[in-house]
Amino acid sequence: MSNHAAICRQLLEAEPQWLGQIRRGVEKESLRVTAGQATLAQTPHPGGLGSALTHPAITTDYSEALLEFITPASHSIDATEQALADLHRFTARHLEDELLWNASMPCIVNGDAGIPIAEFGSSNVGQMKRIYRNGLSVRYGRKMQAIAGIHYNFSLPESFWIAAGSLAGSDQSAQAFQTQGYLALIRNFFSRVWFLMYLLGASPAVCASFLQGNKNHPLQPMGNDHHSYYLPFATTLRMGDLGYTSNAQAGMDVCYNDLDEYISTLRSAILTPHAPYSQFDVMDNGERAQLNASLLQIENEYYSPIRPKRVAQSGEAPVVALARNGIEYVEVRCVDINPFMPFGIDADTMRLIDLFLLACLIDDSPQCDAEGQRQNTINLQRMVNRGRENGLTLLSRQGVETSLSDLAEPILESMAAVAQWYDSQYAGNDYQRVVDHARQQIRDPELTLSARILREMESAQQSFWQLALRYSREWHTQHLSDAMPDATWQLMTREAEASLQRQQELEAQDSQPFDTYLSQFYDQYHSV
Repeated sequence: MSNHAAICRQLLEAEPQWLGQIRRGVEKESLRVTAGQATLAQTPHPGGLGSALTHPAITTDYSEALLEFITPASHSIDATEQALADLHRFTARHLEDELLWNASMPCIVNGDAGIPIAEFGSSNVGQMKRIYRNGLSVRYGRKMQAIAGIHYNFSLPESFWIAAGSLAGSDQSAQAFQTQGYLALIRNFFSRVWFLMYLLGASPAVCASFLQGNKNHPLQPMGNDHHSYYLPFATTLRMGDLGYTSNAQAGMDVCYNDLDEYISTLRSAILTPHAPYSQFDVMDNGERAQLNASLLQIENEYYSPIRPKRVAQSGEAPVVALARNGIEYVEVRCVDINPFMPFGIDADTMRLIDLFLLACLIDDSPQCDAEGQRQNTINLQRMVNRGRENGLTLLSRQGVETSLSDLAEPILESMAAVAQWYDSQYAGNDYQRVVDHARQQIRDPELTLSARILREMESAQQSFWQLALRYSREWHTQHLSDAMPDATWQLMTREAEASLQRQQELEAQDSQPFDTYLSQFYDQYHSV
């Protein structure tokens, strides 16, 4: 067992109070859709929600209609859930004849033209966000950008890493020890991400409108109405070839053995021209089509189920922040929105992800190599398309075809150990209950979210969009009827107003030409 894994296991087992100091934050995306027809909203970002550019908790992702809610980092799962509740209730009260789409795969979309790109105003930073999204649209098409998901941010306190380094007798700096620990977690995450996708995948079907113009997809019509397409044993089509993947990026050999190597790979992709992208110059409306003609415009364009992160300073590029002080937290990006939950995620899902990430931390983490990465890719593809198939096998570390349940068992054992530490700390059984439920789902694929979605579509004789609309309407009604304390409403209203003011100030202060601003932004990549 690597020193990091053994030390982290030893420290958490001996002093489980560290578990209460884990910080988590949720970023939840939701499309705004018309309440009647479930078509993508064509209206601007609601003014009552503030500025999508400067609001700390309510912004937009790719599309003007794709809202993103951001909770503060918190030690408390209850507090994170409450923050999500407040954001949903506040937003629901500002929507007119619209509601939040509570599913990962989009509602009824009318081609690329029906997916409006987000607007961020005239400031340099606002223009940069807009042009970046133009670039995504010309490179990958807009439909892919209408897919929503949940990002889960997770960190252990720096004091934990200092204590772990001290226990290890490490001659590394605390910062270096912490970075190596997170890299080890990330390597294990990649070899086990199929497990999380099996349990949390909730996109086995899509609306037929999502496939318009795509003749090469492997999906089949569900039922006789041809309004929905699916794969019978799929778990999360969002994480497959229909979703956040890029053939151009497939050649990027991103490795997580060493932070410098990771930074260098991304830096090179941002600075090296990619010939096929040189054709994109201006959009139909005359706007600039992309920030650059490189393989990546910025780091965010690199699609990955997990990212190493550090909070960046104003104007600082993500890899520059990582180079400055190492990894501060990880961002898990493969969680589908659960349509059966009012906020798309619940406390037990957060507990599950915490246990999974901690198991990745305390288990031995072999170094990345080409064969291991090939196996990870194969396992991921099998899980996306065939995850609930009877008799499905995945590749073990040794490259041996192995049953799902046999591969899951050591992961579940490590999660159960962490659950025991948690429950001893909190004098309850919430964490053990989560592990027990995961075991049942591994044994019986019918208990998974993806199976439930297909089952309900079939029993209610509803298409995917009809099912998602039914639940979205139910949650919208609940958000409106759930009480919001006056103090919370007033605080959120003031924050929305203050964000509009901040955007105006930003636009008034900008004196630098955009090209100069962009050039200075890219200059920083030459120094890492």
